[in-house]
Amino acid sequence: MDFNETAVFVKVVQAGSFSAAARQLGLPTSTISTRVARLEQRLGVTLLQRTTRRLSLTEAGAMYFEHAATGLGYLLEAEAALDEARQQPQGVLKVTAPADLGDALLGGLVAQVQQIYPALSLELMLTERYVDLVAEGVDVALRTGELRDSSLVAKSLGTIQWALFASPHYLQSAGQIATPADLSQHQTVQFTPMGRHHWELQQGATAIRVPLNGRMLVNSIGVVQAMAESGQGVALLPTFICQPTVAAGGLQRVLPAWRGQADALHLVYPKQRFMPPKLRGFIDLAVAALKPLFVS
Repeated sequence: MDFNETAVFVKVVQAGSFSAAARQLGLPTSTISTRVARLEQRLGVTLLQRTTRRLSLTEAGAMYFEHAATGLGYLLEAEAALDEARQQPQGVLKVTAPADLGDALLGGLVAQVQQIYPALSLELMLTERYVDLVAEGVDVALRTGELRDSSLVAKSLGTIQWALFASPHYLQSAGQIATPADLSQHQTVQFTPMGRHHWELQQGATAIRVPLNGRMLVNSIGVVQAMAESGQGVALLPTFICQPTVAAGGLQRVLPAWRGQADALHLVYPKQRFMPPKLRGFIDLAVAALKPLFVS
């Protein structure tokens, strides 16, 4: 069996003529015609109807082309996969993430990626809008919450846990907080997406809503954290963001038995038969660097 004959036949159909296929393959038209004729002779069927004005597939030709084109596609993908496996990550990798989450997580990761893979460039798109990865040519996204696109592959990084924090200085001056109801007597710095008028807190199976005065509303996690650290009130923040500041004594956990919502965190990317080295390298580093920060 001569796969060259099959490949030439597929190219003729795709190109629309013997001469066009010859130009694309860099072969004489006579060679193209001979190979298709040999294929037809071997198969014992007519694959193409030739006239001076057009080329058309016979019923047998259409059936053979459908399977042959698919098979050749798999072979080409397999060769491409082997070739990619031999390469180091390189080129441009486009990454998207929610703005505040990206600020907190991607800075150190980007430096690590560039150190390990110097031929790989990263383009970060930090935005609160939903990005269509395929339509916008983005390679991978960092996403929280429920995933709504089943055409994407998702790799879990764990769960982002939200909890209450305040500076020791604020708690010393404003008084300790013993129950969630005490929050109504305190200044709060509210990250807007977590609630304008109340916080939802949970202790085991018990869930409550805590009314808030809504005097300080902020749409940036970084600003909320900075205001809490400077003693301007109690804030509901992701625990992973606050861990270094808590260890340094700049923030203190408030009502440690109570927590806010828990958000699943994933790396997501479009389904593909073979993962490019640049994407594989980034995901491996991201999982190793980020997964230890979150609850599994």
